[in-house]
Amino acid sequence: MMSEKPWLAQYPPEIPATLEIEGIPVQEYLIRTARDFPDKTAIHFMGKEMSYRQLYESANKVAAYLQSLGIEKGDRVAIMLPNMPAGVISYFGVLIAGGIVVQTNPLYTERELEYQMKDSGAKAIIAFDLLYPRVSKIKGKTNLEHIIVTAIKDFLPFPKNLIYPFIQKKQNGIVVNVKHEGSNHLLTEILKQPQKRLTVHEFDFNEDLALLQYTGGTTGFPKGVMITHKNLVSNAAMCVAWLYKSKPGQEIVLGVLPFFHVYGMTTVMILSVLQAQKMVLIPKFDVDTILKTIEKQRPTLFPGAPTMYIGLLNHPDLMKYDLSSINACISGSAPLPVEVQQKFEELTGGSLVEGYGLTEASPVTHSNFLWDKKPVAGSIGVPYPSTDAKILSLETGEALPQGEIGELAVCGPQVMRGYWNRPEETEEVLKDGWLLTGDVGYMDEEGYFYIVDRKKDMIIAGGFNIYPREVEEILYEHPAVMEAAVAGIPDAYRGETVKAYIVLKEGHNVTEEELNEFARKHLAAYKVPRYYEFRKELPKTAVGKILRRSLVEEEKAKQNMDDKKQA
Repeated sequence: MMSEKPWLAQYPPEIPATLEIEGIPVQEYLIRTARDFPDKTAIHFMGKEMSYRQLYESANKVAAYLQSLGIEKGDRVAIMLPNMPAGVISYFGVLIAGGIVVQTNPLYTERELEYQMKDSGAKAIIAFDLLYPRVSKIKGKTNLEHIIVTAIKDFLPFPKNLIYPFIQKKQNGIVVNVKHEGSNHLLTEILKQPQKRLTVHEFDFNEDLALLQYTGGTTGFPKGVMITHKNLVSNAAMCVAWLYKSKPGQEIVLGVLPFFHVYGMTTVMILSVLQAQKMVLIPKFDVDTILKTIEKQRPTLFPGAPTMYIGLLNHPDLMKYDLSSINACISGSAPLPVEVQQKFEELTGGSLVEGYGLTEASPVTHSNFLWDKKPVAGSIGVPYPSTDAKILSLETGEALPQGEIGELAVCGPQVMRGYWNRPEETEEVLKDGWLLTGDVGYMDEEGYFYIVDRKKDMIIAGGFNIYPREVEEILYEHPAVMEAAVAGIPDAYRGETVKAYIVLKEGHNVTEEELNEFARKHLAAYKVPRYYEFRKELPKTAVGKILRRSLVEEEKAKQNMDDKKQA
């Protein structure tokens, strides 16, 4: 008889099956680390460093200032910043003040920003200076009462802080000057002030929210995922258990994943603060900058997304850089092509494995093992400690035996409390403590899980179920292909048909006919793409996840235009 949790037999002895989760709010991590490692470098940012003592003192000042503005326990405060010291200071400042963080993507349009501010009811926002015009335009239509502004130059060493505004003006064409008066506030002025009186709040570890993290779905309005202190603390503790060879206070973490996404927030920011690690922050993904930073700062941990590793591997000057400091990388947000994993490990000598998570789970639920066990190709790995998982029938919702394909469901202390002000949608995905992920996959006999695709992304062509990831994996094997996305597009005869969107490696060429011939050697005829489109780039989220649904929407829009022309 099969074990109920066969993956536990795969665990190395260093990883416990169940964790004892300490019932403390997230901000307690910073308080403890600043006390125990006050002079340890917390952040390296473009040549300037900040200690954990300085980080804590700055967060405390922000917290007290927010309280002086009327922010009370449970109030929402938005943060709209790239990866920079102000983002970390603000995050912990909001939590110390008793507030709930609303992470906001700096790429949001006015419409998207207005929707999120209205939906969350945020009373204040801490924003990047270049975004001030956008924020100020929507302020009167929302509950926002205060705008706190900060800039890259505020955290640069001399003389970079004097030069940077000229570079910024050249790059963006604008310079924003905001005065510290009225409802507008400057973070630099707040940090100059002496520490104000601070009210210390009690927190309900299980119930109190730390975060409203909006899902970035390509259809419908984004939903605010209610993440509690328990959710974040639990997931951070799981990550620590998984990284059992990492040494507290001695690792250097490359902070490329944006902190406005829960993946970067948990696996870089919170985990670093928990373990007194040094964060090397990079505000924007740029391959040249990443390569130079790795060689100079020698990071040991590099959580990322497949597109980041692909970008590095395809840089023409890659071999000029020494990337050997990297020991461990967990790749998330999208499937990791096997070819990319193997090449990156050969290059760095470190371990790159595929993991899995989603916003509603804070976010990590599964991963391959980083050490002592070879990662299983194509698998997202096994459930994290204290996490359970099963595969449910798409028809009946009943648990399926190993090897059968259905919807992945997960259960654990990292699973969200629900969707903000959306009880009906919460009930649709939370069933007796189990989170229905919307991802289709299966579990093998050893307890490793595999995702074959999103339930919504599955292509049904002529009655056949086709999983885009399977087709993409084959296309990635072609030596000319750098990136591939496969989607189902409307087809009058088959209902849907398969289309592949291809980005070629620099200096490589391949025809549609050649790709088609290559695909036919490895795929059943009904899975082979009927159409190919070559592009310079693919639409992606901020963490590099390819937006398949955007491609489908484009196709539908084109088809509607064609129908109108014919009419």
